Amino acid sequence: MIISTKRFGEIEINEESIIDFPGGILAFEDQKRFIIIDNGDKNNSFQWFQSLENPELSFVIINPFLFKKDYDINIPDSVVNKLKINSPKDIAIYTIVVVPEDIKNTTANLSGPIIINCKERLGKQIILDDKRYTTKYPLFQNQGQGE
Repeated sequence: MIISTKRFGEIEINEESIIDFPGGILAFEDQKRFIIIDNGDKNNSFQWFQSLENPELSFVIINPFLFKKDYDINIPDSVVNKLKINSPKDIAIYTIVVVPEDIKNTTANLSGPIIINCKERLGKQIILDDKRYTTKYPLFQNQGQGE
């Protein structure tokens, strides 16, 4: 399948890589289908979360455990049921990253993770009611401080 994207132009994707988000994502509830695009650099942890309905809409994402080893979330039972999660091995967790002009100020939204059941190709963004996490966690300012 060929899709159009603003960032990558036309690219070919495997239809099995499409992830359905029945409720969309926050502020983009009408966007129901996404794919994850690798950056092309095997040493780069960042990926792209691309809408299939809107070629203009993509987000930089990252696995939060790569920079916050003690990240600890509880996925509500309602989400486990909606995403048909049977095993923790089937789950991928990502956070949306904001990359400003000064890359040193890059932040990740730890309070709004994206949960994906990789086996069922279903996803949902959840909001954590956990004061330990913020929408603007600095990615680079805490390096080397045991996190």
